[in-house]
Amino acid sequence: MSSGGPAYAALQADGTAREISGDIFNEFCVTDRVVTPGKLLAPVVPANLLAVGLNYRKHAEEGGRGAPEKPVLFLKATSSVQNPGDPIEIPQALASREVDYECELAVVIGRRCKNATRATALDHVLGYTCANDVSARDWQRKPWGGGQWCQAKSFDTFCPLGPALVTRDEIPDPNHLRLRTLLNGQAMQDWNTDDMIFDVPALIEFLSGSKTLLPGTVILTGTPHGVGFARQPPVFMHPGDTVTVEIERLGALTNPVVLEKL
Repeated sequence: MSSGGPAYAALQADGTAREISGDIFNEFCVTDRVVTPGKLLAPVVPANLLAVGLNYRKHAEEGGRGAPEKPVLFLKATSSVQNPGDPIEIPQALASREVDYECELAVVIGRRCKNATRATALDHVLGYTCANDVSARDWQRKPWGGGQWCQAKSFDTFCPLGPALVTRDEIPDPNHLRLRTLLNGQAMQDWNTDDMIFDVPALIEFLSGSKTLLPGTVILTGTPHGVGFARQPPVFMHPGDTVTVEIERLGALTNPVVLEKL
């Protein structure tokens, strides 16, 4: 956030930031103007927020399911996006006592995409960022959610994104990145994107099949094992906690946890 409103800047190797001019989903350039970033916002306002479940082998196993035959698609409300450093709110109006973390690699589509092939899939990617697919397990796993996941995963603040958007050229292989979740400094998830059942090109090929992925579409690619509901005893997030998603070469996304204000 700049004094003139939301704006993009490109971080440099020396720690400075330079202004980006133009539209990041069309034509843009990094200028020579050095800027001082203000408040850090989520690196994209999603056109759509697509998410994939059960996409890591050990996570599918810990949830009592085998590997799916096709990617398991569900949607999160775009209003669930939260900025780095801003709080994840435990729902109170539609209360949840089982709010869980999920570290995920997020893929940001940069070019309109329909019926992509595996060979061309990554050509449509603008870049990558960290995501926390926060989930209210009671709304997900009990009849309250009507057998769907959207309700459990679409509460306000349930999709932190950040801390930055790392462009595709910086990440030649998105399926060879270490990712982990730290809850109050303790590692809860620690794995690698090479364990995805459907890798990033396969997901883009599938999700764009007979469907258009608009520029700004964000794809959450699934979470590895170690989620709170599958632990014995279960571990959920509570007010006063701090949760961090770290992904190799993408940085660390940290959010405090609070109660929703009514």
